[in-house]
Amino acid sequence: MIELTEMIRELRADLIAAMAHGATEPLRFELGPVEVEATVAVSREAGGGGKVRVWVVEGGADAKQAHTTTHRITLTLHPRAVAPDGTTQAPMVSGDEVTGER
Repeated sequence: MIELTEMIRELRADLIAAMAHGATEPLRFELGPVEVEATVAVSREAGGGGKVRVWVVEGGADAKQAHTTTHRITLTLHPRAVAPDGTTQAPMVSGDEVTGER
């Protein structure tokens, strides 16, 4: 399992790479809302100061994970490119098509 924060961090890195690639392309796409759906497990560390963690569960979870209560969540992210002066705009992306991409 990976933490939800790590999954979002990787998604952000992929979108940044697509923006960098798109900067040199004659045809670019404005990035709209990004929907991410995941099955997650929620766990809490023991103790008074324990924190809650949200883990993304893989499709082939092992027996240990099978006893965990899971939840399906959908996140709608609205990416914005931030300029050095603090203004924001819709990012432009480009990239190669991936097999099975929709």
